[in-house]
Amino acid sequence: MQAGMLWFDDSMQRDLGAKIERAAKHYEAKYGMAPTVCYVHPSMLLVQAQGCIGLDIRANNMVLPNHFWLGIDAESRTGTRTAA
Repeated sequence: MQAGMLWFDDSMQRDLGAKIERAAKHYEAKYGMAPTVCYVHPSMLLVQAQGCIGLDIRANNMVLPNHFWLGIDAESRTGTRTAA
């Protein structure tokens, strides 16, 4: 993913899945297409969230806790995988 939307949610009333779902809905309303990937801080993945509303949830140390970086993965857009 080269560009995306950064979302902040530190609410104690919502679980991780609800936070990501809320951010994804806002992304879709703003950009007209659903995100395919969401990056979160590794510490946030202690709670099971894989498969949350069809998003690929990935850990990244560059994303601060309580922040969510959503976007469309390059692989999803082109249908091909890039070499690692």
